Amino acid sequence: MVLLDPSIWTGKIYVNGWRDGGAGTANATEPATGNTLGSYGVASVEDVRSAARAAAAAQKEWAERKPEERAAVLRRAGLLWEEHAEEIDTWISRETGSIAAKAALETHTAANECYDASALPALPAGEVLTSNSSRWSLARRRPAGVVSVIAPFNFPLILSIRAVAPALALGNAVLLKPDPRTAVCGGVALMRVFEEAGLPSGLLSLLPGGAEIGAAVVEAPEVRVIAFTGSTGAGRKIGETAGRLLKRAHLELGGNNAMIVLPGADLAKAASAAAFGSFMHQGQICMTTGRHIVHEDIYDEYVAALTEKAEHLPVGDPAGGQVALGPIIDENQLKKVNGIVQDAVAAGARLTAGGTSEALFYRPTVLADLTPDNPAWTQEIFGPVAPVMKFASIDEAVALANDSDYGLSLSILGDVGMAMAIADRVESGKVHINEQTVSDEPNAPFGGVKDSGNGSRVGGAAANMESFTEIQWLTMRPEIASYPF
Repeated sequence: MVLLDPSIWTGKIYVNGWRDGGAGTANATEPATGNTLGSYGVASVEDVRSAARAAAAAQKEWAERKPEERAAVLRRAGLLWEEHAEEIDTWISRETGSIAAKAALETHTAANECYDASALPALPAGEVLTSNSSRWSLARRRPAGVVSVIAPFNFPLILSIRAVAPALALGNAVLLKPDPRTAVCGGVALMRVFEEAGLPSGLLSLLPGGAEIGAAVVEAPEVRVIAFTGSTGAGRKIGETAGRLLKRAHLELGGNNAMIVLPGADLAKAASAAAFGSFMHQGQICMTTGRHIVHEDIYDEYVAALTEKAEHLPVGDPAGGQVALGPIIDENQLKKVNGIVQDAVAAGARLTAGGTSEALFYRPTVLADLTPDNPAWTQEIFGPVAPVMKFASIDEAVALANDSDYGLSLSILGDVGMAMAIADRVESGKVHINEQTVSDEPNAPFGGVKDSGNGSRVGGAAANMESFTEIQWLTMRPEIASYPF
């Protein structure tokens, strides 16, 4: 079976079955070549309303299913990700510009997300409370209802499935709005996997579209929870709307993540970790290492080693051979990345590698001798750029790390004892000692503080249960209580 057989989904959305989208069709484009890969349906606002009504109706029966029945669907979905990994990997690589290893990571993680989610229906669904009255008192978790998942282009499969899988497993229905630039690998692939896994119709709808569709899946009255991954600006708007409508919004937003390199750190290993952290998937990751804070004793050697790495990393079409970096997702993003780099140099930064592009291929770039107000230091670049600054004392390193609007991921390389003390002082949702900043596992809580979001909302049983269920208080007496009225 060809899972992504174009005859099934070409020009279609999914709302209780594959059908024409109310807003027509759009092309899936390969950023490396500009070639058209296929055509998908685009949803209208009325499609969203129809999907939300169908989801609310289907969710009630799904929530009443035996836990083992919901778990079985998730396990079958996990197997399908593994069985069709090669086919899906090809789509991820071509539609997102991913190298093969990154594409394979997405399908591998998707399978594990489903396997982990399949355990959620069997977890305790609440707790027995004490009571000052002669009764049983329980706090039990119930499905939230309809969940909207809005996912970005950079890791379109992982950043969709990490919310879709646990939400479904816990008895919810889902409206999925993928980024239009990756609507196939971040949308059609999920829809086809769950369709083949036996998920009942109505529980998952595929609604590609632009900002108006994003607004519609937030505002639909049937929707109770929104799981959004994307820019801080868009997240603020979603949070404001959700607050006005008294809905929960789980927001995983931007990052300008710091890597602190301590005195005495192994320079060769540090440069390797730094290059991975800054250049993996062209730096288009919320966890990308965006600020390198390096002790002054090893600063010059570190810049030289990182520059050497950058100059020798091959850049090109991932489908055309072995490369380390593929293309930037589109022309607008390329202009943004290059604009920040040029502004950084104009503000006094020293360009030691990169800073050039051909088509959508941007060379890995190293910027040294920055000041704290340099635009490459203060902004989330979302491109393959490594800004480097030196520090003299641990207090200065901590201050530089915390002097950011963001707080998603932070890395510390070097002496573990010194790193542990720093970890207690930094403002970050995740801290990785002797690792770079890009790391994610299905069983680990994921999220940031400050402008990076409103905390860990996905990953691990506790976060998923908190995100996709509501707590209901239930009391019981052996007979009707007596009252003074």
